[in-house]
Amino acid sequence: MPHAVVSKEEWLEARKALLAQEKELTRARDRLNEARRALPWEPVTKDYIFDTASGPQSLGELLGTCSQLIVYHFMLAPDWEEGCVGCSFFADHVDGAMAHLKAGDVAFVAASRAPLDKIEAYKARMGWKFPWVSAQDSDFNYDYQASFRDEDVASGTIQYNYTNMPAMGDLKDLHGTSVFVKDRDGKVFHTYSTYARGAEQTLTTLMLLDLVPKGRNEEGTMNWVRRHDQYEDAPKASTCCH
Repeated sequence: MPHAVVSKEEWLEARKALLAQEKELTRARDRLNEARRALPWEPVTKDYIFDTASGPQSLGELLGTCSQLIVYHFMLAPDWEEGCVGCSFFADHVDGAMAHLKAGDVAFVAASRAPLDKIEAYKARMGWKFPWVSAQDSDFNYDYQASFRDEDVASGTIQYNYTNMPAMGDLKDLHGTSVFVKDRDGKVFHTYSTYARGAEQTLTTLMLLDLVPKGRNEEGTMNWVRRHDQYEDAPKASTCCH
């Protein structure tokens, strides 16, 4: 598509105008982040137990030595042979952040309904190191709106992203991010969850693509994304579930 080409002076004027909008967005984001941190907490009242590489662990134990925990609800159902394309795209951004998160008093785990052996096999294939646990025998993913029971799907309506929406065929898992905190007495509280495009700002690749002239260059949301071991020279339509 033809693009305007102007003198340096005209370019600088246009850039400064955009800078004013960028600063406005930055201030708005700061206010939003402050409001997120100010949300009330709800106590976690169920004893969720996860199957982990270190044996069964409670939600509180997943925090380790940290007081804060980010859980990514990774779409890998018990009968799937590989994880969701979009969730895999997110996971590619995690390992490099782990040391920095821990320094910020934050633990991170992914959680899926698949059994641990299937999780470990896919994790090894993709070369990831971050902790990934199985919630297969727990209500955890159901309670935090990332998975849906047979009867919910059969009814034609599921609750996702804090609203009732039509079920997506027989799909019983969607993605999301939930945040927890543990107080000095060891009590765990749920502080925040987000779904759909709510955590898009955590995808560094998209933030970098937003800087370039072609942007994300997509016809549908993330339709170009592949698992990182499945890219070809020429991008093609994806089956990303996001």
